[in-house]
Amino acid sequence: MAHTRLRLLLAVILVFILTCLLAPFLGNLYLLLRLPFVWKASSAAAIITPEHDGFDLSFAAYNRTYSTADAGLPTLIPARLHHVHLGPEPLRQEWQAARDACLAQHPNWEAFLWDDRNASHFVQNHYPHLLPTWESYPHLVQRVDALRYMILHTYGGAILDFDLACKRSLEPLRQFEFVAPAANPVGISIGMMLAAPNNSYVGDLVRNLPNFNRRWSLLPYITVMFSTGCHYASTIYTMERTTSHLRILTGPPDNPKLHMLNGIVDTPLFRHLGSSSWHQKDARLIKAFANMDQRLAFGMVLVVLVGVVGALVLCVSRVRSCRVRKRMEEGEKFA
Repeated sequence: MAHTRLRLLLAVILVFILTCLLAPFLGNLYLLLRLPFVWKASSAAAIITPEHDGFDLSFAAYNRTYSTADAGLPTLIPARLHHVHLGPEPLRQEWQAARDACLAQHPNWEAFLWDDRNASHFVQNHYPHLLPTWESYPHLVQRVDALRYMILHTYGGAILDFDLACKRSLEPLRQFEFVAPAANPVGISIGMMLAAPNNSYVGDLVRNLPNFNRRWSLLPYITVMFSTGCHYASTIYTMERTTSHLRILTGPPDNPKLHMLNGIVDTPLFRHLGSSSWHQKDARLIKAFANMDQRLAFGMVLVVLVGVVGALVLCVSRVRSCRVRKRMEEGEKFA
């Protein structure tokens, strides 16, 4: 009886320890997997519309000389244009051409190019507590993503991927405090982000980086998307208490994908080269879910996880039963 009580006590302690260790992971996983179910309701009030914002989604009404201030609108986002290029790979010719096109469309904006020479210095000076997290990322694109949040939080402005060639100025968007285009099938794209300095949402993107810094074995695409990428940014968005200061750029009801930066596309703002240079083999498998109803897709994932856990529990139970049976048989032999 004493041995049974001791084993029960040890089992309870083990379960308690495992729960404490796994609770943060399970909490983050829940937040990440719930995104398809809550995104529509969370983002509805943030969609830029002509009716609510008096904004021309086609940008046809804004010529090269358009000025947000001259139009009598608040100028919340500073005229700063950021690009990030980290790593030993030289800048591709088409990427440089895309950036040159953006600089030509924004002749009066301050231009910043962040590379290995100034990025580490920036993180060390402005976010020293995040330097270990930033340096620990296994994938270069994670450092790029995390850096873009820190840059926007500190300086504000617009930050663009190198595979975006500007067709017109981003000036009309400066009236908002934060803007990002809608992504497919849910969430926002971080390939283009505009924000005022010290924006609270961007601040939360920075603050939560250590909490979501997890490696998903054999799934580099998931590791990036869940730790620093679009899925991460969209998840943090759904956790915001207020989103009245955030805006999502999408198309009209008859063309909702007007501003989506998926693949090689032309939008009113950009010619997207569709590089996605960091995508690896598992990205094809994950992207297959985009063609399915997201609630069904994640329901399937949940069923698989439950099945795996159930199988493990069953295996452990059978092993334990076999051990008990063997002990009983050995006891009968010595009796």
